[in-house]
Order: sequence, then C-alpha cells, then structure tokens
Amino acid sequence: MAQRTEIVFTDDLDGGPADETVRFGIDGTQYEIDLSKAHALELRSVLEPFVASARRVTAGGAGAGAGRRASRPAARRGPNPSDVRAWARSEGIEVKDKGRVPSELVVKFQAAGQ
Repeated sequence: MAQRTEIVFTDDLDGGPADETVRFGIDGTQYEIDLSKAHALELRSVLEPFVASARRVTAGGAGAGAGRRASRPAARRGPNPSDVRAWARSEGIEVKDKGRVPSELVVKFQAAGQ
C-alpha cells in the first residue's frame, strides 16, 4: 500500500495558508512564526523602523554581553523530544525510547499543531 504524507503550513495568525516561516528575536528570546506573504510583510513593516536603528549582533561577536559567560543554558531548537515521543505513541506511531527523534516525526508533530 502506498502512503503519501503531505505537510501543509498554516498562518499562525489566521489559520490560512502560510508562505514562509519568519524568525525574529526580542529580549534574548528567539521566535519563529508561519505567516502568509501579507502577514510577513506586515510584520516586517512594523519592525522596519526599529531594525533600521538597531545594531546587528552576531554570535560570539562584540556587542552587548560580549565577554560574559551565559548564565542560562543554551536554548533548545525545536520541540521537546519527550513531547514528540508521547504524541507519536498516542497516534500509534512506533518511536524509540532513546536517541535522536527522526526529523520526519518532528515535522508531523509540528504539523499536528503540537
């Protein structure tokens, strides 16, 4: 039996189709949001005057906080593997207890709105 998995990205604001994922950061926290072209343009337009006046900071570069050790652990990228495993099991999907969670499973987890 053939199987076809289709991932559909939806706009996190209105639930319509999303065209891109936009990443941004504020107050030391990084965010990403899936948006339609119109909403992505709106976000960029609102942030433009602040971006134009801001200094760009690169990892390990000079700037605020340079030379200090991080007082908190590095931010994890992506969802918590335990959450993905629990969701997969609830969906009847076999997943190993240890090791890296397959990226395809993470995509399905995120597509399910988890």
